[in-house]
Amino acid sequence: MSTKKMNVLVYSGNGSTTESVRHCLYTLRRLLSPTYVVIPVTGDILIKEPWTASCALLVFPGGADLGYCRTLNGEGNRRISQYVNRGGSFLGFCAGGYYGTQRCEFEVDDPKMAVVGDRELGFYPGTCRGLAFEGFVYHSEKGARAADLKIHKDTFDGVKSDVSETFKSYYNGGGVFVDAKKLESRGVQILASYTEDLHVDSGEGNAAVVYRKVGEGHTVLTGPHPEFAPNNLTKTPLLPSYSEAIDLVSSTDKARIDFMRLVLQKLNLKVNEEEQAVPSLSRLHLSAHTPAEVSDLVASWSEIFTVVDGEEYIKGENDVFLLEQEGAAWGVHGLKKAVEAVGSTVVSAVEAVAGKQQSEDVRKDKKKPDKAKLIKESIEYTSTASADQILDYDKIIKTITPHDKNLPSTKETPSFHHHAFYSNIAHYQSKLRLSNATFGKHLLYGEVVTSTNTLLEKNPTLLRHLPTGFTLTATTQIAGRGRGNNVWVAPPGALMFSTVIHHSFALSQTAPVIFIQYLAALAIVRGIKQYAPGYENIPVKLKWPNDIYALPPQAKTAAEVVKIGGILVNSSYSGSSYDAVCGIGLNLSNALPTTSLNLLASQHNLRPFTYEKLLASILAQFEDLYSSFTHNGFSRDMEGEYYDSWLHTDQIVTLETHEGVRAKIKGITRDWGLLLAEELGWGDRPTGRVVSLQSDSNSFDFFKGLVRRKV
Repeated sequence: MSTKKMNVLVYSGNGSTTESVRHCLYTLRRLLSPTYVVIPVTGDILIKEPWTASCALLVFPGGADLGYCRTLNGEGNRRISQYVNRGGSFLGFCAGGYYGTQRCEFEVDDPKMAVVGDRELGFYPGTCRGLAFEGFVYHSEKGARAADLKIHKDTFDGVKSDVSETFKSYYNGGGVFVDAKKLESRGVQILASYTEDLHVDSGEGNAAVVYRKVGEGHTVLTGPHPEFAPNNLTKTPLLPSYSEAIDLVSSTDKARIDFMRLVLQKLNLKVNEEEQAVPSLSRLHLSAHTPAEVSDLVASWSEIFTVVDGEEYIKGENDVFLLEQEGAAWGVHGLKKAVEAVGSTVVSAVEAVAGKQQSEDVRKDKKKPDKAKLIKESIEYTSTASADQILDYDKIIKTITPHDKNLPSTKETPSFHHHAFYSNIAHYQSKLRLSNATFGKHLLYGEVVTSTNTLLEKNPTLLRHLPTGFTLTATTQIAGRGRGNNVWVAPPGALMFSTVIHHSFALSQTAPVIFIQYLAALAIVRGIKQYAPGYENIPVKLKWPNDIYALPPQAKTAAEVVKIGGILVNSSYSGSSYDAVCGIGLNLSNALPTTSLNLLASQHNLRPFTYEKLLASILAQFEDLYSSFTHNGFSRDMEGEYYDSWLHTDQIVTLETHEGVRAKIKGITRDWGLLLAEELGWGDRPTGRVVSLQSDSNSFDFFKGLVRRKV
């Protein structure tokens, strides 16, 4: 089964700094999205997860390379080396540059700062020696400067004539690759060199950035930080030299970007001709099939409103939501005094009206985090944030616009037609004879959001006030989430949505919450195949437990299926139910990075899927399945339907969780949704022993025939 290399993984574990990781993500996403998904990963993922098959580039940012060594020496570095030797690409900035060499020598003569020793990866077959420029101070910009770098154009293919010979790069504590010129016979190429006098002996070459082919793979290591964009650096009056350095880096920013583009191409990646700007967050439009239902829903939120400067906000645990509505019919303005938590005037009013007991209650509330203060901080951050800088999207105010009179117009939401959605979902619900349907009854749509799952699941204060079936959908996600620590970033043309389900504890024995992911998978298959006559032939399949695969048009065998979507279910519990958020992402119309549903449709001479109609079809099927599930559990009919679509019937795998024994996949249990594997002995004969595996405690690389323990 084929898996295209679409992930660019940026190490964000022990030793990395938050700022360096954010700079990497910012620059790489602008140069590589949407062809690649640029995501942060921890050391545990590199050591224990099957990441190598889908990784196009592994990046180690700035920080402290001793932290990298403590985390990854041994198994982690063995896997990284194997990945590169088998054709992978590795990019190390500053600390990542030290880490990727054979030997690190940092401030050898300073007993307080010295870091000296051999390194396991050894991609550069020599020493990285620092400081290239003196003055470095940990966790400070005192030693930062604009290093002048000369680009060695002859080491790159297809360099355009307008690319400058030199540029200024942010530098803070990096090294120089000693005697790089002498190591050319061992495959080393100098991509850029320092032009200024250095603090340490660099030997021959003054190498600031080096390349080396390792096995079948490619590696680039740097001393400076060409990935740091100057617009993300903040001047300070206390450090005039740093402010001057930022200006110098800004003056040659085009050349810096050109160089980064050349480096990524050298690492065998497809790079954007122009930087792809991250879009700004949009309004969230709240609608319902009957506009009055919008008013009723918002009225139910009254107890979680906080009023600041005459505006209604919901302060969630992760995000702040502004309710954008004038003269609301539910009379929120009349509730100001009851919900506003700002200042002593409220305390005085309460004391005057209700006496000492209520006064005591207010004093107790004061010990809690001041919601109004936190909201005002988000308001200030939002007002000063700039789209061309690294942003903390959790701090950006999310605006909800309720449509309690009419559905949003196509002018307000040009990428989503609400009338088409509600018309189609009514059609599918009627076909399925769903009475009092709730899935898709209330819809929240945003053209650009952080993550549909995060906005719901990470804000339980809001989540608990949303009805079962409430759905949030978006055209673009800029911080989507996947299984485990993965981030699922949707390319343009994806169908993304998250649906709320409050699943009663009383159903735990007959209808365990774990099956919601299986119901969602079945709903996707049904929604596609029952979209309209002819679509039942679309070749979509399920990979346990939560991925959607398809056979692309160019495939010659059934083994060449590729991923087109995924499911992520997050659940917590409160009161008498599980609060589950089921997130779904499907590649609807983009040929990259794998294939799309519309390419599959065209292969069968069918009209393209539309976003609104497919969403309606899947939601109606999801509700039909969930309703049956709550009454009958995961029935034999559901089980059989699930097996009809999955990829694993009688597949033979190696169970690394059970001493490497071979086993044949037999199915899933209908009580707790565990994967059943029958142990095989000599000659692949069944031993009679059956092993049960749980998705939350194991990782799966079925395409390599592996099931391993997830720690």
